[in-house]
Amino acid sequence: MLRAFLMVGAGGAVGSMARYAVNLLINRSYNLSFPLATFLVNLLGCFLIGLLFGIAEKQGWMQGSYLLLLATGFCGGFTTFSTFALESTALFSKGQNSVSLIYMLLSLFLGIILCKAGLWLTR
Repeated sequence: MLRAFLMVGAGGAVGSMARYAVNLLINRSYNLSFPLATFLVNLLGCFLIGLLFGIAEKQGWMQGSYLLLLATGFCGGFTTFSTFALESTALFSKGQNSVSLIYMLLSLFLGIILCKAGLWLTR
């Protein structure tokens, strides 16, 4: 049980640091009212978790600790629903209702499509 917690924690730490790095890179390069960094991180995370679970189902080699490290830990630390919710709320508060709605709909729609694409690629 302790090993599982350590795997999730290690993956989560690396995922969180990767998210922070992407955030710095995107926000230094682009000055948009659209929360591009969180949007891209969440979509990439959806695709990656689809790939990971697809590989785990198909090949069976990535089970247990590795899936905890990569899917639960890394993807869980890398993606962020709470930041997505905060940014959506902030856009509404600034009167950018259409940008907020586009952000929410695209995040949900494309996230599901990319997760499915990740699963599909492993079959």
